[in-house]
Amino acid sequence: MKYFKYLPIVALFSMAAFASTTDEKAASASAEAVMDKPSFSASQSMTVSAVVTAIDHDTRVVTVRKPDGEDLTFTASAEVRNLPQVQVGDVLVAEYVESVSIEVMPDDGMGTDAAEAVAMGRAEEGAMPGFAAMDSKIVIAKVEEINLELNTFKLKGPDGVVEEFVARNPDNLRRSEVGDLVVITTTEAVAISVEHQPAQ
Repeated sequence: MKYFKYLPIVALFSMAAFASTTDEKAASASAEAVMDKPSFSASQSMTVSAVVTAIDHDTRVVTVRKPDGEDLTFTASAEVRNLPQVQVGDVLVAEYVESVSIEVMPDDGMGTDAAEAVAMGRAEEGAMPGFAAMDSKIVIAKVEEINLELNTFKLKGPDGVVEEFVARNPDNLRRSEVGDLVVITTTEAVAISVEHQPAQ
């Protein structure tokens, strides 16, 4: 299984050269090096709304009109609670958020790894329909090689596969070391709710 779906983003900032210190200054230099390791984070969000133009509570068939005037008809599954509360004129609101953070850090013995956490919930009985879900993934890769001349670096993922990338920021190639860990955290979240249209 490939764990490098998000790793091309690492090329925005990554890797570095070897560093050495004298024993007298080792502690402070080490602390400064940790603080100076490359890091990156970004997020984007999108909100889409549509007005309920028709609803059949018996068949659970709902028609909504998007802002561009296009109608969309679908059948609400049994998982959608509280459909009887929905009326023509109500507004269906869907919000989507995606974020990624990448951090380079010394290997403290953690090694490469991968994990995923999923959470979801829905509105209580009697409330307006609503649903929310979040999927968060963490991948820890290891810097296997740095080539300052070619401006490239190699990472080994949790599956043992080594892949090579081109760094887009050469300065960051001097801010890490072979053996460092690259921690990539990605999160996707979606929330869907139905709101009563305010009286005109």
